Amino acid sequence: MTTVDSSPVAFRAAAEAAGPARPFWHTRLGRLLTGLFSVALGVVVWEILSWRIQPLFLPSPRLTLQAVIELWQDGTLMLSVGASLARIMVGWSLGLVIGIPLGIVMGYFPLVRRLLDPYVEFFRFIPPIAFVTLAVIWLGPGEASKVALILYTTIFIVMINTIAGVLSVSELRLRAAATLGAGRLQTLLTVIFPSTVPYMVTGARLAMGNSFLTIVSAEIVAAQVGLGSMIWTSRNYGKTEWVFVGIIALGLLGYACDRVVRFVVQRLLKRYAVAV
Repeated sequence: MTTVDSSPVAFRAAAEAAGPARPFWHTRLGRLLTGLFSVALGVVVWEILSWRIQPLFLPSPRLTLQAVIELWQDGTLMLSVGASLARIMVGWSLGLVIGIPLGIVMGYFPLVRRLLDPYVEFFRFIPPIAFVTLAVIWLGPGEASKVALILYTTIFIVMINTIAGVLSVSELRLRAAATLGAGRLQTLLTVIFPSTVPYMVTGARLAMGNSFLTIVSAEIVAAQVGLGSMIWTSRNYGKTEWVFVGIIALGLLGYACDRVVRFVVQRLLKRYAVAV
């Protein structure tokens, strides 16, 4: 007959073998509840402040919610969100498609980097809003001008991060690849590109945030539809709650886009790791 040691020493040894218990607030549910509590606390503070401030300056959460329902029912909110999101996605995607290859080439070939570096260092310090008027003159008041401004915002951030990723590749890894007979193209595809992916992702996420900053400026100047245009139009009607709706919509939209990018990148990296 087999006996089980139920002494305190045995239980303590089993607990130590299993490792320290994970705190509840570090679990997925705990993190979710913490985030919800933080948001609820912020809404409560907002509501308390609105009691002492006129609605023209700080509308209450209730007035803002009423504005959301109003703009949703007449279709303005969804139309504005769709227009802004489409412009951001097109310009941001073009920035990635152009910026990543240029960043890899500039990082891998010193001559190309020396030739293009003056232009990159010059234009990356000029804010996109400075080109709004020129974009409208050159490309017209249509979608092309807004997309071009988003592209301008994205490309330099992506390029600089990609260049940093290429330059950070360990020299030992490059020498090991050369020792195994890998050519320059093979080294670029099998060593440098995989090592640079985290930098590309960081650049893409940073560029996404800056795209949301740019779209508001572009839509205020030259757009009839979009969140930036809706925020600017609210001034003419004295609808501060509409401004709050536009700001909240931009924040939620940016948060959702960033989460989608992170999710897609994580899945791709897992598949790539399995394939390798």
